[in-house]
Amino acid sequence: MEAPFEIFLVAPPGFEPLLRDEAEAAGFPAPVAVPGGVSLRGGWPEVWRANLELRGAARVLVRIAAFRALHLAQLDRRARRIDWAALLPPGAAVKVEASSRGSRIWHAGAAAARVLGAVAAATGARPGRLEEGALRLLVRLDDDLCTLSLDSSGEPLHRRGIKLEVGPAPLRETLAALLLAACGWEGRTPVLDPLCGSGTIPIVAAEIALGLAPGRARAFAFERLAGFDAAAWAALRARPRLARSEARMGGADRDAGAIRRAAANARRAGVEARLDLRQGAISDLVPPPGPAGLVLTNPPWGVRIGERRPLMALHGALGAVLRARFAGWRVGIVTADEGLARATGLPFAPPGPPLSQGGIAVRLWQAGPLAAGGGGA
Repeated sequence: MEAPFEIFLVAPPGFEPLLRDEAEAAGFPAPVAVPGGVSLRGGWPEVWRANLELRGAARVLVRIAAFRALHLAQLDRRARRIDWAALLPPGAAVKVEASSRGSRIWHAGAAAARVLGAVAAATGARPGRLEEGALRLLVRLDDDLCTLSLDSSGEPLHRRGIKLEVGPAPLRETLAALLLAACGWEGRTPVLDPLCGSGTIPIVAAEIALGLAPGRARAFAFERLAGFDAAAWAALRARPRLARSEARMGGADRDAGAIRRAAANARRAGVEARLDLRQGAISDLVPPPGPAGLVLTNPPWGVRIGERRPLMALHGALGAVLRARFAGWRVGIVTADEGLARATGLPFAPPGPPLSQGGIAVRLWQAGPLAAGGGGA
């Protein structure tokens, strides 16, 4: 493939503009928000850098080809015209996944088999399983238009090789980064999660403040592609990155096990020096020293953990503490239940768009800066 080609950054629905803004700020050329993600053009160095540096992308796909295909024989012929040997190493394990909507080729399994046959004829590829390291090809048939994409990431990008210890219903790192951006946080003020669980939000915030690349501790599928330039990739990974601020991040949880997991994850991430973790109840919560910042949390909600009545009490206690002690701070709460958000008594603006968390639609509710005495500024 000759550059530039299309690169597609996968994003959660509703967060495409935030990922576009992140890509633009990172210097990627002319990113465009579209349903399901962000489209831009570039070459393999941009593919590598997107995987390494972008915090909100779930995956980075390389668009290989797009063509009309009205029947399986036509799909087969056109798939065989692609220079697969320039992309895939000989004998690679490949997983082809297909989808069809409004197309005359309606059998997705048959379409996947034809594309795999074309790849095998050119490279000797064999069918493989993703969990065993197979490269992933995506075939999308939409109104007779076939789009072929190569997943350059491999494992989803929230799997960064750092958060190895988790509790129930963990928040994905990619989503945490997007939520921080949705709150307007730019890495220069403190972030506190009063119900931090395994520490995702404060750890991601500390990484941003320190300028650490989110993909620094993991491998990617593109490293196994034909023509991969290991020396150029090593130079990109070694490039110095500047810290944004000296801000400290905080996390609290009443569960001692959660705090131990968060501390272990912070050590693996290399951010423990910027992170203050405390075990304690909501009633013990106090602002850390320094300027006002952002309280961002993903508390339990009724469809996920526990019963609704105690959760109403939990949210009420959280709101009371924030109103009494956190003047000047902004607040973001993620929940699937509007009643729980309202139970805090915080002066929330209308919530953000719905997003999927574990297959459940949740929203981000924001308030603040909080006024002294319990209201919004």
